Amino acid sequence: MRIFNKYNYLILILLSAFSISGFAQSTKFKVVLDAGHGGKDIGASYHGFAEKKIALSVTLKVGKILEKNSGIDVIYTRDTDVFVELNERANIASKNNASIFVSIHCNANENTSAEGYETYVMGMHRNASNLEVAKKENEVVTLEKDYKIKYNGYDPNSPESALGISLLQEEYLSNSILLASRIQNGMATNFGRKDRRVKQAGFLVLRQISMPRVLVEIGFVSNKREGGYLNSEEGQDEIATGIANAVISYKNEFYGSGKTEAQIEKYVPKTADVKEPIAEKETVKEVAPSKIETSTSNEGIVFKVQIAASGKNLELTPGNFKGLNNLSVINDSGNLYKYMYGNAATYNDAKQNLAEARAKGFEGAYVVAFKDGKKINLQEAIK
Repeated sequence: MRIFNKYNYLILILLSAFSISGFAQSTKFKVVLDAGHGGKDIGASYHGFAEKKIALSVTLKVGKILEKNSGIDVIYTRDTDVFVELNERANIASKNNASIFVSIHCNANENTSAEGYETYVMGMHRNASNLEVAKKENEVVTLEKDYKIKYNGYDPNSPESALGISLLQEEYLSNSILLASRIQNGMATNFGRKDRRVKQAGFLVLRQISMPRVLVEIGFVSNKREGGYLNSEEGQDEIATGIANAVISYKNEFYGSGKTEAQIEKYVPKTADVKEPIAEKETVKEVAPSKIETSTSNEGIVFKVQIAASGKNLELTPGNFKGLNNLSVINDSGNLYKYMYGNAATYNDAKQNLAEARAKGFEGAYVVAFKDGKKINLQEAIK
Protein backbone atom coordinates (compact mmCIF):
# COMPACT_ATOMS: atom_id res chain seq x y z
CA MET A 1 0.00 0.00 0.00
CA ARG A 2 1.30 3.45 -0.90
CA ILE A 3 -0.07 6.88 -0.06
CA PHE A 4 0.82 10.09 -1.88
CA ASN A 5 -0.11 13.43 -0.33
CA LYS A 6 2.47 15.68 -1.96
CA TYR A 7 0.99 18.92 -3.28
CA ASN A 8 1.97 21.17 -6.17
CA TYR A 9 3.08 18.35 -8.43
CA LEU A 10 2.80 19.38 -12.09
CA ILE A 11 -0.30 17.79 -13.59
CA LEU A 12 0.52 15.19 -16.20
CA ILE A 13 -2.32 15.81 -18.62
CA LEU A 14 -2.93 15.46 -22.03
CA LEU A 15 -4.46 13.83 -24.82
CA SER A 16 -2.24 11.07 -25.98
CA ALA A 17 -3.25 9.15 -29.02
CA PHE A 18 -3.02 5.83 -27.27
CA SER A 19 -5.08 2.94 -28.47
CA ILE A 20 -6.49 0.45 -26.03
CA SER A 21 -3.27 -1.55 -26.34
CA GLY A 22 -1.46 1.29 -24.63
CA PHE A 23 -3.25 0.72 -21.34
CA ALA A 24 -0.88 -1.93 -20.05
CA GLN A 25 2.25 0.16 -19.70
CA SER A 26 3.66 -2.00 -16.96
CA THR A 27 3.47 -5.67 -16.11
CA LYS A 28 1.41 -4.91 -13.02
CA PHE A 29 -2.19 -3.78 -13.03
CA LYS A 30 -2.34 -0.58 -10.96
CA VAL A 31 -5.60 0.47 -9.36
CA VAL A 32 -6.00 3.91 -7.80
CA LEU A 33 -8.77 3.84 -5.19
CA ASP A 34 -10.08 7.29 -4.33
CA ALA A 35 -12.17 7.66 -1.16
CA GLY A 36 -14.31 10.72 -1.75
CA HIS A 37 -14.08 13.82 0.47
CA GLY A 38 -12.16 13.66 3.79
CA GLY A 39 -10.85 15.94 6.53
CA LYS A 40 -12.63 19.31 6.50
CA ASP A 41 -14.74 18.10 3.57
CA ILE A 42 -17.44 15.94 5.20
CA GLY A 43 -19.42 15.35 2.03
CA ALA A 44 -23.08 14.48 2.40
CA SER A 45 -24.32 14.07 5.98
CA TYR A 46 -27.78 12.83 7.02
CA HIS A 47 -29.19 10.91 9.98
CA GLY A 48 -25.73 10.76 11.56
CA PHE A 49 -24.22 9.10 8.46
CA ALA A 50 -21.14 10.93 7.11
CA GLU A 51 -20.17 10.34 3.48
CA LYS A 52 -16.43 10.81 4.09
CA LYS A 53 -16.35 8.02 6.72
CA ILE A 54 -18.43 5.53 4.75
CA ALA A 55 -16.50 6.20 1.51
CA LEU A 56 -13.16 5.66 3.26
CA SER A 57 -14.28 2.46 4.97
CA VAL A 58 -15.63 0.93 1.74
CA THR A 59 -12.53 2.01 -0.19
CA LEU A 60 -10.19 0.35 2.31
CA LYS A 61 -12.26 -2.83 2.19
CA VAL A 62 -12.07 -2.88 -1.61
CA GLY A 63 -8.31 -2.38 -1.41
CA LYS A 64 -7.89 -5.17 1.13
CA ILE A 65 -9.56 -7.63 -1.25
CA LEU A 66 -7.55 -6.46 -4.27
CA GLU A 67 -4.26 -6.59 -2.35
CA LYS A 68 -4.68 -10.36 -2.05
CA ASN A 69 -4.13 -10.56 -5.79
CA SER A 70 -0.43 -10.66 -6.63
CA GLY A 71 -1.07 -9.16 -10.05
CA ILE A 72 -2.65 -5.98 -8.69
CA ASP A 73 -0.94 -2.96 -7.16
CA VAL A 74 -3.33 -0.86 -5.06
CA ILE A 75 -2.69 2.86 -4.57
CA TYR A 76 -4.88 5.07 -2.34
CA THR A 77 -5.41 8.79 -2.67
CA ARG A 78 -6.09 8.74 1.07
CA ASP A 79 -6.26 5.99 3.70
CA THR A 80 -7.06 8.26 6.65
CA ASP A 81 -9.45 11.14 7.36
CA VAL A 82 -7.49 13.84 5.52
CA PHE A 83 -8.42 16.46 2.95
CA VAL A 84 -6.96 15.86 -0.53
CA GLU A 85 -7.53 18.38 -3.32
CA LEU A 86 -9.22 17.14 -6.47
CA ASN A 87 -6.30 17.90 -8.75
CA GLU A 88 -3.95 16.07 -6.37
CA ARG A 89 -6.09 12.95 -6.67
CA ALA A 90 -5.61 13.16 -10.44
CA ASN A 91 -1.86 13.70 -9.94
CA ILE A 92 -1.61 10.52 -7.90
CA ALA A 93 -3.20 8.49 -10.68
CA SER A 94 -1.11 10.10 -13.42
CA LYS A 95 2.32 9.99 -11.80
CA ASN A 96 1.83 6.34 -10.86
CA ASN A 97 0.86 5.46 -14.43
CA ALA A 98 -2.24 3.72 -13.09
CA SER A 99 -4.32 1.31 -15.15
CA ILE A 100 -7.69 2.47 -13.79
CA PHE A 101 -9.08 5.06 -11.35
CA VAL A 102 -12.09 4.31 -9.11
CA SER A 103 -13.56 7.10 -6.98
CA ILE A 104 -16.04 5.99 -4.28
CA HIS A 105 -18.78 8.28 -2.91
CA CYS A 106 -22.21 8.31 -1.28
CA ASN A 107 -25.19 10.06 -2.84
CA ALA A 108 -27.75 12.37 -1.22
CA ASN A 109 -30.98 14.09 -2.18
CA GLU A 110 -33.46 16.43 -0.54
CA ASN A 111 -36.04 13.82 -1.41
CA THR A 112 -35.09 11.38 1.35
CA SER A 113 -36.95 8.53 -0.33
CA ALA A 114 -34.40 8.51 -3.20
CA GLU A 115 -32.33 5.34 -3.13
CA GLY A 116 -30.06 3.10 -5.15
CA TYR A 117 -26.57 2.89 -6.57
CA GLU A 118 -25.14 4.33 -9.78
CA THR A 119 -21.78 4.54 -11.52
CA TYR A 120 -20.58 7.51 -13.58
CA VAL A 121 -18.13 7.91 -16.42
CA MET A 122 -16.76 11.25 -17.58
CA GLY A 123 -18.92 13.09 -20.09
CA MET A 124 -21.39 15.83 -20.80
CA HIS A 125 -24.40 15.95 -18.48
CA ARG A 126 -27.23 14.01 -20.05
CA ASN A 127 -29.99 15.40 -17.80
CA ALA A 128 -30.70 17.68 -14.85
CA SER A 129 -30.30 14.97 -12.20
CA ASN A 130 -26.84 14.02 -13.47
CA LEU A 131 -25.88 17.70 -13.46
CA GLU A 132 -27.04 18.02 -9.86
CA VAL A 133 -24.98 15.03 -8.69
CA ALA A 134 -21.86 16.40 -10.38
CA LYS A 135 -22.40 19.88 -8.91
CA LYS A 136 -22.62 18.46 -5.38
CA GLU A 137 -19.45 16.40 -5.74
CA ASN A 138 -17.59 19.32 -7.40
CA GLU A 139 -18.45 21.84 -4.66
CA VAL A 140 -15.45 20.63 -2.67
CA VAL A 141 -13.21 22.83 -4.85
CA THR A 142 -14.41 25.90 -2.93
CA LEU A 143 -12.40 24.57 0.03
CA GLU A 144 -9.21 24.77 -2.02
CA LYS A 145 -7.06 27.88 -2.27
CA ASP A 146 -7.06 29.58 -5.69
CA TYR A 147 -9.45 26.97 -7.05
CA LYS A 148 -10.63 29.21 -9.92
CA ILE A 149 -7.05 29.47 -11.17
CA LYS A 150 -6.30 25.76 -10.76
CA TYR A 151 -9.52 24.70 -12.48
CA ASN A 152 -9.54 27.31 -15.25
CA GLY A 153 -12.23 29.52 -13.75
CA TYR A 154 -14.55 26.69 -12.78
CA ASP A 155 -17.51 27.82 -10.67
CA PRO A 156 -19.59 24.99 -9.10
CA ASN A 157 -22.66 27.25 -9.10
CA SER A 158 -22.42 28.09 -12.79
CA PRO A 159 -24.20 25.83 -15.31
CA GLU A 160 -21.87 27.20 -17.99
CA SER A 161 -18.84 25.95 -16.05
CA ALA A 162 -20.38 22.54 -15.56
CA LEU A 163 -21.36 22.18 -19.21
CA GLY A 164 -17.88 23.32 -20.23
CA ILE A 165 -16.38 20.11 -18.86
CA SER A 166 -16.06 17.80 -21.84
CA LEU A 167 -14.44 14.46 -22.48
CA LEU A 168 -10.68 14.97 -22.52
CA GLN A 169 -9.75 11.47 -23.56
CA GLU A 170 -12.56 9.98 -25.60
CA GLU A 171 -10.50 6.92 -26.44
CA TYR A 172 -10.86 5.79 -22.80
CA LEU A 173 -14.64 6.14 -22.76
CA SER A 174 -15.36 2.64 -24.04
CA ASN A 175 -13.30 1.00 -21.32
CA SER A 176 -14.62 3.37 -18.69
CA ILE A 177 -18.17 2.31 -19.59
CA LEU A 178 -17.17 -1.34 -19.48
CA LEU A 179 -15.57 -0.93 -16.04
CA ALA A 180 -18.57 1.06 -14.81
CA SER A 181 -21.00 -1.59 -16.07
CA ARG A 182 -19.17 -4.34 -14.21
CA ILE A 183 -19.04 -2.31 -11.01
CA GLN A 184 -22.74 -1.50 -11.36
CA ASN A 185 -23.58 -5.18 -11.75
CA GLY A 186 -21.28 -6.05 -8.85
CA MET A 187 -23.13 -3.74 -6.46
CA ALA A 188 -26.39 -5.67 -6.83
CA THR A 189 -26.94 -7.15 -3.35
CA ASN A 190 -29.51 -9.06 -1.31
CA PHE A 191 -30.57 -5.81 0.36
CA GLY A 192 -32.97 -5.12 -2.49
CA ARG A 193 -31.63 -1.72 -3.61
CA LYS A 194 -32.49 0.14 -6.79
CA ASP A 195 -30.16 -0.15 -9.80
CA ARG A 196 -29.82 3.42 -11.13
CA ARG A 197 -27.55 2.29 -13.99
CA VAL A 198 -24.38 3.70 -15.57
CA LYS A 199 -24.48 7.44 -16.38
CA GLN A 200 -22.32 10.28 -17.69
CA ALA A 201 -21.55 13.56 -15.91
CA GLY A 202 -18.75 16.10 -15.61
CA PHE A 203 -16.85 15.38 -12.41
CA LEU A 204 -13.74 17.47 -11.79
CA VAL A 205 -11.95 14.56 -10.12
CA LEU A 206 -12.22 12.58 -13.39
CA ARG A 207 -11.44 15.46 -15.74
CA GLN A 208 -7.64 15.37 -15.75
CA ILE A 209 -7.11 11.62 -15.63
CA SER A 210 -5.82 9.85 -18.75
CA MET A 211 -7.02 6.30 -18.16
CA PRO A 212 -10.31 4.44 -17.75
CA ARG A 213 -11.93 6.10 -14.74
CA VAL A 214 -15.25 5.94 -12.94
CA LEU A 215 -17.02 7.54 -9.99
CA VAL A 216 -19.22 5.24 -7.92
CA GLU A 217 -22.19 6.49 -5.88
CA ILE A 218 -22.74 3.45 -3.64
CA GLY A 219 -26.08 4.64 -2.23
CA PHE A 220 -28.00 7.47 -0.58
CA VAL A 221 -27.08 8.50 2.97
CA SER A 222 -30.12 10.79 2.86
CA ASN A 223 -32.33 7.68 2.79
CA LYS A 224 -32.45 6.48 6.39
CA ARG A 225 -32.90 2.81 5.50
CA GLU A 226 -30.20 2.74 2.84
CA GLY A 227 -27.92 5.00 4.88
CA GLY A 228 -28.06 2.49 7.71
CA TYR A 229 -27.05 -0.26 5.31
CA LEU A 230 -24.14 1.82 3.96
CA ASN A 231 -23.00 2.57 7.49
CA SER A 232 -23.11 -1.08 8.57
CA GLU A 233 -20.19 -3.50 8.50
CA GLU A 234 -22.22 -6.04 6.55
CA GLY A 235 -23.36 -3.51 3.96
CA GLN A 236 -19.85 -2.19 3.42
CA ASP A 237 -18.41 -5.70 3.11
CA GLU A 238 -21.03 -6.66 0.56
CA ILE A 239 -20.56 -3.53 -1.56
CA ALA A 240 -16.76 -3.71 -1.36
CA THR A 241 -16.75 -7.33 -2.50
CA GLY A 242 -18.91 -6.46 -5.50
CA ILE A 243 -16.67 -3.56 -6.54
CA ALA A 244 -13.49 -5.58 -6.05
CA ASN A 245 -14.86 -8.50 -8.07
CA ALA A 246 -15.69 -6.12 -10.89
CA VAL A 247 -12.16 -4.68 -10.90
CA ILE A 248 -10.62 -8.18 -10.93
CA SER A 249 -12.94 -9.24 -13.74
CA TYR A 250 -11.94 -6.16 -15.77
CA LYS A 251 -8.27 -6.79 -15.07
CA ASN A 252 -8.50 -10.42 -16.17
CA GLU A 253 -10.31 -9.41 -19.36
CA PHE A 254 -7.80 -6.81 -20.52
CA TYR A 255 -4.57 -7.72 -18.73
CA GLY A 256 -4.90 -11.47 -18.36
CA SER A 257 -4.90 -13.56 -15.19
CA GLY A 258 -2.06 -15.49 -13.64
CA LYS A 259 -2.16 -18.91 -12.04
CA THR A 260 -0.75 -17.55 -8.77
CA GLU A 261 -3.35 -14.80 -8.43
CA ALA A 262 -6.11 -14.93 -5.84
CA GLN A 263 -9.48 -16.09 -7.10
CA ILE A 264 -12.42 -13.72 -7.16
CA GLU A 265 -14.19 -14.13 -3.86
CA LYS A 266 -17.88 -14.14 -3.12
CA TYR A 267 -19.32 -12.16 -0.25
CA VAL A 268 -20.64 -14.38 2.55
CA PRO A 269 -22.73 -12.72 5.30
CA LYS A 270 -21.28 -13.08 8.80
CA THR A 271 -24.66 -14.18 10.14
CA ALA A 272 -27.66 -15.98 8.74
CA ASP A 273 -29.89 -13.05 9.66
CA VAL A 274 -30.21 -11.47 6.22
CA LYS A 275 -32.64 -8.76 5.15
CA GLU A 276 -35.51 -9.47 2.77
CA PRO A 277 -33.76 -11.45 0.02
CA ILE A 278 -34.33 -10.72 -3.64
CA ALA A 279 -33.53 -12.79 -6.69
CA GLU A 280 -29.79 -13.43 -6.60
CA LYS A 281 -27.78 -12.14 -9.54
CA GLU A 282 -25.00 -14.13 -11.09
CA THR A 283 -21.61 -13.50 -9.49
CA VAL A 284 -18.55 -12.95 -11.65
CA LYS A 285 -16.48 -16.07 -12.05
CA GLU A 286 -13.57 -17.28 -14.12
CA VAL A 287 -14.51 -19.65 -16.91
CA ALA A 288 -12.53 -21.54 -19.46
CA PRO A 289 -12.43 -20.02 -22.97
CA SER A 290 -15.51 -21.17 -24.85
CA LYS A 291 -16.46 -21.70 -28.45
CA ILE A 292 -18.88 -19.43 -30.22
CA GLU A 293 -22.22 -20.84 -31.28
CA THR A 294 -22.62 -19.22 -34.68
CA SER A 295 -22.63 -20.09 -38.33
CA THR A 296 -20.17 -17.27 -39.08
CA SER A 297 -16.60 -18.30 -39.83
CA ASN A 298 -14.29 -17.72 -36.85
CA GLU A 299 -10.95 -18.75 -38.27
CA GLY A 300 -8.05 -16.54 -37.17
CA ILE A 301 -8.65 -13.45 -34.99
CA VAL A 302 -12.02 -11.70 -35.06
CA PHE A 303 -13.48 -8.89 -32.97
CA LYS A 304 -17.07 -8.90 -31.76
CA VAL A 305 -19.16 -6.55 -29.66
CA GLN A 306 -20.80 -8.06 -26.59
CA ILE A 307 -24.18 -6.33 -26.34
CA ALA A 308 -26.00 -8.30 -23.66
CA ALA A 309 -25.95 -11.25 -21.28
CA SER A 310 -29.02 -13.14 -20.13
CA GLY A 311 -30.16 -16.33 -18.50
CA LYS A 312 -32.57 -16.76 -21.42
CA ASN A 313 -31.65 -18.36 -24.71
CA LEU A 314 -33.02 -15.77 -27.13
CA GLU A 315 -33.54 -16.35 -30.83
CA LEU A 316 -30.91 -14.47 -32.85
CA THR A 317 -33.31 -12.24 -34.74
CA PRO A 318 -33.15 -8.43 -35.17
CA GLY A 319 -36.49 -8.12 -33.37
CA ASN A 320 -34.91 -9.35 -30.13
CA PHE A 321 -31.92 -7.02 -30.39
CA LYS A 322 -33.28 -3.58 -31.37
CA GLY A 323 -32.84 -4.18 -35.09
CA LEU A 324 -29.24 -5.45 -35.04
CA ASN A 325 -28.32 -8.46 -37.15
CA ASN A 326 -25.09 -10.42 -37.68
CA LEU A 327 -25.54 -11.87 -34.19
CA SER A 328 -23.93 -14.74 -32.35
CA VAL A 329 -24.15 -16.18 -28.84
CA ILE A 330 -21.81 -17.83 -26.34
CA ASN A 331 -22.93 -20.12 -23.55
CA ASP A 332 -19.82 -20.69 -21.44
CA SER A 333 -21.31 -21.44 -18.03
CA GLY A 334 -24.43 -23.43 -18.74
CA ASN A 335 -26.88 -20.78 -17.51
CA LEU A 336 -25.64 -17.49 -18.98
CA TYR A 337 -25.93 -16.53 -22.64
CA LYS A 338 -23.67 -13.77 -23.95
CA TYR A 339 -24.91 -12.10 -27.12
CA MET A 340 -22.48 -10.68 -29.69
CA TYR A 341 -22.86 -8.29 -32.59
CA GLY A 342 -20.61 -8.14 -35.64
CA ASN A 343 -17.67 -10.19 -36.82
CA ALA A 344 -14.85 -7.73 -37.61
CA ALA A 345 -11.39 -8.60 -38.89
CA THR A 346 -9.83 -5.44 -37.40
CA TYR A 347 -10.20 -3.56 -34.14
CA ASN A 348 -11.07 -0.33 -35.99
CA ASP A 349 -13.99 -2.07 -37.70
CA ALA A 350 -15.06 -3.44 -34.33
CA LYS A 351 -15.13 0.08 -32.90
CA GLN A 352 -17.54 1.08 -35.67
CA ASN A 353 -19.74 -1.87 -34.72
CA LEU A 354 -19.49 -0.77 -31.10
CA ALA A 355 -20.72 2.71 -32.00
CA GLU A 356 -23.65 1.19 -33.90
CA ALA A 357 -24.59 -1.02 -30.94
CA ARG A 358 -24.52 1.90 -28.52
CA ALA A 359 -26.56 4.03 -30.90
CA LYS A 360 -29.21 1.30 -30.74
CA GLY A 361 -29.31 1.58 -26.96
CA PHE A 362 -26.76 -1.01 -25.83
CA GLU A 363 -24.81 1.50 -23.72
CA GLY A 364 -22.81 -1.11 -21.83
CA ALA A 365 -21.57 -2.87 -24.98
CA TYR A 366 -17.85 -3.54 -25.38
CA VAL A 367 -15.40 -5.21 -27.76
CA VAL A 368 -14.13 -8.77 -27.23
CA ALA A 369 -11.72 -10.83 -29.29
CA PHE A 370 -11.62 -14.45 -30.42
CA LYS A 371 -9.02 -16.63 -32.06
CA ASP A 372 -10.14 -19.75 -33.90
CA GLY A 373 -13.47 -19.58 -32.07
CA LYS A 374 -12.03 -19.15 -28.56
CA LYS A 375 -12.07 -15.97 -26.51
CA ILE A 376 -8.65 -14.37 -26.02
CA ASN A 377 -7.21 -11.31 -24.31
CA LEU A 378 -8.21 -8.17 -26.24
CA GLN A 379 -4.76 -6.56 -25.97
CA GLU A 380 -3.07 -9.63 -27.38
CA ALA A 381 -5.52 -9.68 -30.27
CA ILE A 382 -4.83 -6.02 -31.07
CA LYS A 383 -1.07 -6.62 -31.01
